[in-house]
Order: sequence, then C-alpha cells, then structure tokens
Amino acid sequence: MFRKNNRSLVAFFALSMFVASAFAQTAPAASGKKGSAATDTATKPKKSDLIDINSATKDQLTALAGIGDAYSQKIIDGRPYNTKRDLVTRNIVPQATYDKIKDQIIAHKVAGANAKSKKSSGSTTPPPK
Repeated sequence: MFRKNNRSLVAFFALSMFVASAFAQTAPAASGKKGSAATDTATKPKKSDLIDINSATKDQLTALAGIGDAYSQKIIDGRPYNTKRDLVTRNIVPQATYDKIKDQIIAHKVAGANAKSKKSSGSTTPPPK
C-alpha cells in the first residue's frame, strides 16, 4: 500500500513540475508583449512633436519620409488644409506616401483663414438703396 501511494505521489510531483515549467516558459513571453506595447506607445510621437502641414517650413516637410522638395512645395502651395487627409483627397501626395507620414503630421485649422472669410463676406460699406 505504501508503494502504491509513493508511486502516486511521485507521479503527481512529476506532473506538477511539468505544469510549473510550462507556466514558467510562457510568463516571459507575456511580459515581453507588455514591454513591447509600452515601447510602441513610447515610439509614437507626442502631439507637440507632430508637424503641422498648415504652418510647417519646407525643411520640416522635406524631413518627412517620402517627402522631397517637390512634394513639400506642393503641400505649401495647397494650404490651408482642414484635415491631414486632404493631402490625398486633393492629390497633393499619393496614398503610399501619406501612409508613411500620417502618424507624424497634423493639420491645425488656420485662424487667419477663418478671419479672412468673415471679413470678405461682410462689407464695411452699407448696401445700395
């Protein structure tokens, strides 16, 4: 009877060691994923690091991946933009180039453009009678 209990105990111990080693091997992989997620958020640019396509200089635009002198000049000539997606919808840059830079740019609405449209719509002289 004692031998039967010993065999059961040894079998249980061996099984528990096997299960424990399996968990030990998967634990670093799970924590590695958490570490990579933290690194992914660290590699995303902060809002202050984004380049505003409505006010960026030609040098700032040229520094973006896939944007050379010609595209940077087209971006400047096409201002103002309501959204960064306007670069594609207005055929300023191709979709593939936009996909490379979309996480690095932003399009702030230009206050001067709204002020101009308000001034031009309202006249300072009274309408003719």
